[in-house]
Amino acid sequence: MNIRRVQIKKHFIRLFPDKINCEFCIFGTLLMEVILTDMARIREILKERILVLDGAMGTMLQAYQFTEEDFRGVEFKDWKLSVKGNNDMLSITQPDAIKTIHRKYFEAGADIVETNTFSSTTIAMADYEMEEYVYQLNYQSAKLAKEVADEMTKRNPDKPRFVAGSIGPTNKTGSMSPDVNDPGYRAITFEELRAAYKQQAEALLDGGSDILLVETVFDTLNAKAALFAIEQIGDERKIDIPIMLSGTITDASGRTLSGQTAEAFLISVSHVPLLTVGLNCALGASALIPHLEAISSNTEFGVSAHPNAGLPNAFGEYDETPEEMAAQIKEFLDKNLVNIVGGCCGTTPAHIKAIAEIAREYEPRTV
Repeated sequence: MNIRRVQIKKHFIRLFPDKINCEFCIFGTLLMEVILTDMARIREILKERILVLDGAMGTMLQAYQFTEEDFRGVEFKDWKLSVKGNNDMLSITQPDAIKTIHRKYFEAGADIVETNTFSSTTIAMADYEMEEYVYQLNYQSAKLAKEVADEMTKRNPDKPRFVAGSIGPTNKTGSMSPDVNDPGYRAITFEELRAAYKQQAEALLDGGSDILLVETVFDTLNAKAALFAIEQIGDERKIDIPIMLSGTITDASGRTLSGQTAEAFLISVSHVPLLTVGLNCALGASALIPHLEAISSNTEFGVSAHPNAGLPNAFGEYDETPEEMAAQIKEFLDKNLVNIVGGCCGTTPAHIKAIAEIAREYEPRTV
C-alpha cells in the first residue's frame, strides 16, 4: 500500500472507528482515493477547456413551492421553530428534489454542480436552532451531488463531472459592526468563523466534494477565516484541496461590502494557492466585465464568474433570458477573461445550456 493510501486509510478509520477490520474500510479507502484523484484531474482539465458551473439552486427550489410540512419532512416534523425557507435542510427532507436539480444542470452542460449548503454553518443555522445538524447537512448535500456526478460521468466518461462544496459568507461579518452607533463592535470573532468554516469544509469533503467554493464574499475577513480553515484541513489530511474563491461586488461603486475593489480583494487573498478567483452574484454579467478584467490581468490563478441573470425587477424576480445572458457571457470569452463560468441568482438549466453551448467554442483563459 503506498503512502497516500495509508494516509487515506488512517483518515477513514478516524471517521468510522467501528469499521476498521472489514471490507467497508477497504471500500471507503478506495472511494476517498478516487475523490482525491478527481481533485487532481480538475487542475489538468482546467488547462484544456472552459468549465461550466451550474446555476441557482434557490431559483429551482422555488418552483416546487414546498410547504412548511415539506421542509420538515419526517425527520423534523416536530421541530420547535418554523423552518420554511431553510433550503439547505431539503438535502435531508427532500433529497430527490435536490438530486433532480443537480441532474438537470449536468444535463444542460454543467461540468460542476454546487452542493446545497450555502447557509450550512453553525452561524447561519443558529437562526433555526439547528447547529447540531450542520455536519449532517453538509455531508448529505455533498453525498447527493456526488452520486449524481458519478452517475453522469459513468454515462459519458469523456466528460467527467465534479462537485463544488458551496461555502457561503454566513450572516455575520468579521470586519464590520452591525450597529451604526457602535462601530467598534463585532458580532463574531475570527476564531468563531474559522471553527464554523472548518466544520463545514470537513463535512463537505467527507461527503465527496472535489472542490471547495468559498463564494459571495462580501467581507474579506470572513473569507480569510474560511481559507485558513481549509488550509488547516489540507495540512491535517495531507491533501491538496482545490479552492475556488468568489467575491461579490455589491453596487455600482465597484467595491465589496467591506470596501475593497476587485483588485484589492485579489491582492488580499493571493497568499493562498487558489484554483480560481472570481466574482459572482449581485450584478448582471455585463456589469462584471471591468471587475473581471481587473482580476484577470493581475493573477496567475484561474478566473471564475457566475453572475446573476441581470438585476431583479420590482418583484425581486429575474427577467434576463438565457439568450440575453449568454450574449453577455460571450464578452467574457471574447476578452479571454475566464476559466470557469456559470450562473447565480435567477439562472436555470436553460441559462446554463445557453452558456455551455457558447463556452465550448472557446479556449480557456491563459496567463
